[in-house]
Amino acid sequence: MKKKLLLALVLLSSAGYLGYRIINKINDKLEIEERIKTIPDFSFFNMQGIKFTQNNLKNKPIVFVYFNSDCDYCQSEATKIQEHLHDFKNTQLVFVSFEKKDNILRFAKKHQLYNKDNVIFLEDIKGEFATIFDVNSIPYIVVYNANKKLQQKFKGATKVNKILEVLK
Repeated sequence: MKKKLLLALVLLSSAGYLGYRIINKINDKLEIEERIKTIPDFSFFNMQGIKFTQNNLKNKPIVFVYFNSDCDYCQSEATKIQEHLHDFKNTQLVFVSFEKKDNILRFAKKHQLYNKDNVIFLEDIKGEFATIFDVNSIPYIVVYNANKKLQQKFKGATKVNKILEVLK
């Protein structure tokens, strides 16, 4: 009888704990979704070592691309964006990585995206972008309109045409 009672107590406790964790996870997701409806506060460094925040963004559509220079999908994404750079002429492209500045610069130059008027590369020294924008894959693309309102998130490799469709 004691074993059955103990087992029931353990099962009930486990179910309660799991329910609590699930509810917390759902609440966290809802909080993140609410936070990124408009461009949230952030602070990273550009390739000149100058702090860059949401206040430095231009009043035009913005595409954030979270990448890693060793990621094949990220390299492919950068190549495709570079090939269609003229289609992004009215968009600010913001590439963000948690890597060191040297790796980011090498990536930017390799893909002929460095020193372009509408492209900026940022170093996320503290690795905060992933938390702020709820990143769970690389590449990760977030598209905002000129009013800084979220249009769409893309996880993983994304066709450039899909990004351009959202920007129309």
